[in-house]
Amino acid sequence: MSVTSPLLVATSAGDAQMEARSLDLNYGNTAIIKELSLRIPQGQVTAIVGPNGCGKSTLLAGLSRLHKPTAGSVLLNGKDIATLRSKEVARHLALLPQGASAPDGLTVSELIQFGRQPHQGVLRQWSQRDSDIVQAALDATQLNDLAHRPLESMSGGQRQRAWIAMAIAQATPLLFLDEPTSALDMGHQIEVFELIRALAEAGKTVVMVVHDLSSACRYADHLVAMHEGRIVAEGKPRDVVTPELVEQLYGVSCVLLQDPHSGTPLIAGIRRMG
Repeated sequence: MSVTSPLLVATSAGDAQMEARSLDLNYGNTAIIKELSLRIPQGQVTAIVGPNGCGKSTLLAGLSRLHKPTAGSVLLNGKDIATLRSKEVARHLALLPQGASAPDGLTVSELIQFGRQPHQGVLRQWSQRDSDIVQAALDATQLNDLAHRPLESMSGGQRQRAWIAMAIAQATPLLFLDEPTSALDMGHQIEVFELIRALAEAGKTVVMVVHDLSSACRYADHLVAMHEGRIVAEGKPRDVVTPELVEQLYGVSCVLLQDPHSGTPLIAGIRRMG
């Protein structure tokens, strides 16, 4: 799957500098993220990995201003994201959370049109440019033949592509995805990951929470490994993924192989410690 629309490439470009500085995120009195600092590489796919409960989704929520920090800050193009207007944030950052839902009967095309809302206003109504961007999102996700289908009539992989198409139509330089392949079979997982890679090649900066470490290694340029609310390793997958890191994250032993096609780490021979 490839992004071929020049329009999509043009609308994906722009400043997307994001940085977390000494970030603390709590739920009530429970600290989840502790003094975390992170700079997101521009124009690349960053995968956040780690065991359940380590703070991956909480970090994504904090970066996207859905979760207010108890300390520290998130900077978007050098400005504290907490001080920015909601529409300004939405023009720079699109977030696709886990388990997104839509009203019954909503079609693919109608869903994608919601992605244009941050660009609408009293003096800025729907235009031909909006229609062109929606069409570009349909082209990029190969959903033209399904544009008028209700979401509930589609497969899980097709629905996920439709949600990603809505995020594409938002035309932001930053795209955040929280476990975009959860509950999908292997074929649909590959379909979604290949679309994510194509979006990065078209100019988007993508940050995704990924459950499967081997998939993260294969499809991400940059890996952020988390454990107990802190970053314990960061960098290119082939540079940071080791048997020792896998043991630290998941409490298992493994053998690391090299994927013959991508050259990225492939985790094999997994077994529990002790």
